[in-house]
Amino acid sequence: MATGVLLDIDGVLVVSWKALPGAVEALAWVRSEDLPYRLVTNTSSKSRRQIARLLSGAGLPVAKDHVLTAVSSARRYLLERHPGAPCYVVNEGSLVEDLDGVELTGPDRAEVVLLGGAGPRTGYRELDAVFGLAARGVPVVALHRNTRFQTASGPALDMGAFVIGLEAAAGIDIPVVGKPAPAFFRAALDDLGATASDTVMVGDDVVSDVLGAQAIGCTGVLVRTGKFRPEDLDPGLRDESPRPDHVINGVGDLPGLVRQLAGGTG
Repeated sequence: MATGVLLDIDGVLVVSWKALPGAVEALAWVRSEDLPYRLVTNTSSKSRRQIARLLSGAGLPVAKDHVLTAVSSARRYLLERHPGAPCYVVNEGSLVEDLDGVELTGPDRAEVVLLGGAGPRTGYRELDAVFGLAARGVPVVALHRNTRFQTASGPALDMGAFVIGLEAAAGIDIPVVGKPAPAFFRAALDDLGATASDTVMVGDDVVSDVLGAQAIGCTGVLVRTGKFRPEDLDPGLRDESPRPDHVINGVGDLPGLVRQLAGGTG
């Protein structure tokens, strides 16, 4: 039996904060087997506390401490790499609650920039301000490079699309502190108290969730829900292109897969 389970939230357990088929049962099974688990997400529109409350309302009761976000990782990164630097944040929603200890400011005083998630209020003015800061040498950090996220009405454009554009326009490389950064997954394993080889990571994003976790030795499981597209399984022209270790129809199939990996025990 695996000793640790990492679960993406959006597209795996819920879409638009409504539980996906099998999600309630799968999480209940993980608990019944006493498997250490964490919910890992690049979502930045909600705090860890808000995420836990929304999941509980969807029939997936979790404690805040079981939720690890890219914002928590960003806080560590900013405090370690840019201590005391005023930070200009561009994000759909406030990150104040989960950026405790980081001084937040506008573009006029910024000494570092944090790009979060995109949304209706992420506009040209904010992104052009980031471009101007980057052109003057102010470091820019991103929570993730996701180009889209899934909603109940279909896919929506995410900050990763703008990250790519800013890199091209300013001639810079923007580091990522959320998934698929190895440091993010290693921090999650430390929190679990589990080793990579005994941990499964379940996600709907083949790059950020699955291949990112596989890169540090976890077992990667791709679900055919959320942002999954059939072309995610196309290795392209090179046979050696990385692929998910396992593909399941939805998170409801996780218990059976974990039993299979354990040789039928559990």
